[in-house]
Amino acid sequence: MKKSVLFSLAALVLLLAGLAAGCGQGSGRDAVSIMIKGSDSEVNLVTRLAEEFMKENPGVVIAVTGGGSGVGIAGLIDGDIDIANSSRPMKDSEKEQLKTKQGAEPYAVRFAVDGVAVIVNGDNPLEEITMEDLGKVYRGEITNWAELGGADREINLYGRQSTSGTYVFFMELVLKRDYAATMRNLSGNADIVEAVKNDAGGVGYVAIGYATEDGKPAPGLKALRIAAAAGAPSYSPLLLENITGGNYPLTRPLYQFTSGKPEGAVLEFLKFATSDAGQNIVLAEGFYPITGADKTFNQKALE
Repeated sequence: MKKSVLFSLAALVLLLAGLAAGCGQGSGRDAVSIMIKGSDSEVNLVTRLAEEFMKENPGVVIAVTGGGSGVGIAGLIDGDIDIANSSRPMKDSEKEQLKTKQGAEPYAVRFAVDGVAVIVNGDNPLEEITMEDLGKVYRGEITNWAELGGADREINLYGRQSTSGTYVFFMELVLKRDYAATMRNLSGNADIVEAVKNDAGGVGYVAIGYATEDGKPAPGLKALRIAAAAGAPSYSPLLLENITGGNYPLTRPLYQFTSGKPEGAVLEFLKFATSDAGQNIVLAEGFYPITGADKTFNQKALE
């Protein structure tokens, strides 16, 4: 599907309207605002969920902005927003900061599942890669595609900034140490997609919703199949069964966090996101629905 610009005019209008409305945790006859901020991987998806929720709830105004998971969590700690979008769990240190500043426990809801896609230029002949070799690529230990059976071409690394939950997820799961100094740190998924489309030697990692259009690889891109180890089967992030079956190595839940147990309009929005209607939007935006285990996880916040 066509991806919207991160800070769209519509989002700015919602933001201004939200500033004039009430608190998202409240209830009553006046308009209620919900301020949501954080993960760039989630921003387009959550914007779509917000649009549909507001159609059914005209007394609620929702503003959704990005900036990265770390930025969203910081906003929640500071009391500036109602919901933090995050593509990673909260750190223990962040939970302690929230308790100190807001006197509240964080509550988490998993509302979608992501298979982080490793994308290369559509003209790259490589089809698959192991987790070990992927780590070597992003640590700068493999620098030419020929070392992986591809063309004799230098590898150009694209990744996210350190405030990104995807940056942290990929580093901890794949590299297990720091990124190569040669990696170009870009501000969003869409930036990585455009960079790789225009670079025959490029490689990047993005949320699956940014790597596809109508369930197929976006034009000019290829999502590599990934094997957990040498000799093991490789799996594509484009197939639902690879995600739900736990075979794709870069599968992760997507989170929304609140300060304290959600209530009022915030609770209703979170319930909508995890409902059948919300999950249909998740699928339409190129992500995957939550599992039974995720639904069990959500009970603490939603029931």
